Amino acid sequence: MVSAQAKAMRILAIGGNGFIGTPLLRELIERGHDVGVFHRSADASFSPRVVQIQGDRNRLRDHEEELRDFAPQVITDMILSSGKQAEELVAVAGDLNARVVAISSMDVYRAWGVLLGTEPGGLEPMPITEDSPVRTARRAYLPEIVKTMKGIFSWLNEEYDKFSVEQVVMGGGRTRNTVVRLPMVYGPGDPLHRMHGALKRIADGRPAIILPDDHASWRGPRGYVENVAHAIVLAVTSDRAWGRIYHVCEEPSLSELEWQKKIASQTQWGGRFVVLPRQETPKHLLMPGNAEQHVVASSERIRLELGYHEPVESDEAIRRTIAWEQANPPAGASFHQFDYDAEDAALANVDFTD
Repeated sequence: MVSAQAKAMRILAIGGNGFIGTPLLRELIERGHDVGVFHRSADASFSPRVVQIQGDRNRLRDHEEELRDFAPQVITDMILSSGKQAEELVAVAGDLNARVVAISSMDVYRAWGVLLGTEPGGLEPMPITEDSPVRTARRAYLPEIVKTMKGIFSWLNEEYDKFSVEQVVMGGGRTRNTVVRLPMVYGPGDPLHRMHGALKRIADGRPAIILPDDHASWRGPRGYVENVAHAIVLAVTSDRAWGRIYHVCEEPSLSELEWQKKIASQTQWGGRFVVLPRQETPKHLLMPGNAEQHVVASSERIRLELGYHEPVESDEAIRRTIAWEQANPPAGASFHQFDYDAEDAALANVDFTD
């Protein structure tokens, strides 16, 4: 429950019944706050303490009377996709005298654009801080990638651009608002099933898991879903967060090889990891982009200013995620690809005697 020093708040979450929103609402309720959710359809799984407002997030004005009745002090938007959506949100929040906490992504940085091949010039130095250079390209992803992402994240639209979102939310001297930039988030409910590629090969008894050398050494930001939700709670409920931008990520940032080894160590798999030169790696295992550009982010600011630390330690987070992934394999298409004949052909040239 909320401590004697903390004050209960009225907090509205837009898109609060998803992957990250679910643990976010749970923690807010446990802390004694009054919670509302604005989403498309009623959800019977919610606690009766949650006020549900049904509507289209692209037409917030149509529901301003219901929003005013709830009278939120803070609106945290989990599913902002475009600058246009952010403009309506900021305007409505201003009318309600509510502060905005916008959930963003580390794809706003120039380094992410270099990784994807959409930004010109050399590599961006690491680590990334909240003040590192942002993208110059208007959009982070090609239209075909956005189309694929829409099949996974229903809230995402063709105008997806978190940088435009941030410009609106933090622009015009809006010092009360806050932006939280998220890493690659894993955990129970992960719509991308980030661990599925390694776990399926382990379950299938593969003798080895192949990684191309550039991808094996690549380092990127990660965060467990409950820990990420906890960081957002701190940003929502702290006056110190007004006018600030925060990263959330685990430290240190592991390479892809280190990460997959950490996953495998919690299984009974007797295989090994094999790192091959890119030109010898089966094509379905190659990652697009420039893997020489790492995305190693510092989370020092949120740790120092808001006292953030991970409530769930890394090994336990991985255990929980593995259990969920094993019980909930992807029902349809996945970005993971499997071609064991091609992998066997590549492994035939590997000396396993060492």
